[in-house]
Amino acid sequence: MSKLPPAPPSLDELRKEIDSIDAQVHALLMQRGDIIDRLISVKQTQEVGSAFRPAREADMMRRLVQRHRGILPIDTVESIWRVIISTFTYVQAPFSVHADLSLGESAMRDSARFHFGFTVPYVAHFSAAAAVEAVAKSKGDLALVSATSSRTPWWIPLEALGAPKIIARLPFIERADHPAALPVFVVSRVADSAMVTEVEMWSVRVSGWNAETARALSPRAEIVAVPDTAFDGAALLISITRASSLDKIKSALIEAGASVRSTALVGSHATRYTVAASDAPRS
Repeated sequence: MSKLPPAPPSLDELRKEIDSIDAQVHALLMQRGDIIDRLISVKQTQEVGSAFRPAREADMMRRLVQRHRGILPIDTVESIWRVIISTFTYVQAPFSVHADLSLGESAMRDSARFHFGFTVPYVAHFSAAAAVEAVAKSKGDLALVSATSSRTPWWIPLEALGAPKIIARLPFIERADHPAALPVFVVSRVADSAMVTEVEMWSVRVSGWNAETARALSPRAEIVAVPDTAFDGAALLISITRASSLDKIKSALIEAGASVRSTALVGSHATRYTVAASDAPRS
């Protein structure tokens, strides 16, 4: 005589399992807090600038996506981890997020809240230059500015020695339906060892900038351009990947009829990591 299949667990049993998991998650978060407390004691004043660690965070978010499975949406997982990381960074060294709202308030606010939560103070500015200036006057604050367009060359002050730099491009994980999809550069001061240099950010000032020159350069790199009528040119913010180089960019500009007036490295960030609609990671 065959045995009857085991009875499915009751709702009460399943809810108890969930309660047990919730308690374990909370306990682990408190344990993480204890470790951060010890970390603060060890670091003391050894590090200068923001406690933000873009190289480590980019790597953490990539690994999170790679190991994720199940019915829980990746949006939720990413959001939870962003709040955990940002909040624990904040308790190590308090900082504020200065956001440029000049190109639209709601998308920038969504990006700031998604990536840094509600514990980190949020300061609104009506220009990218004002947000960057506020960070320059701080010890470890962050500025969020558009990564795709600008009304002013806000990156010029980043050329100076000791100035803040571009340290990250958000979101760390990109997908078509991302709830905070606005491409944003993060500007701050961090230790050189914390930087990720997969994509270099260069400030390039040129003469002879026009539509033809822009078309010649666009297949080679991502560019934010602000016209400079005084020199019949433009101030450019150019993202240069390892597949290219500054020399190649300069050669392309010269071949297109422009002349390069100056160049300066103003930061770097991780390569864009994209997740397909099926949530299968790919880079």
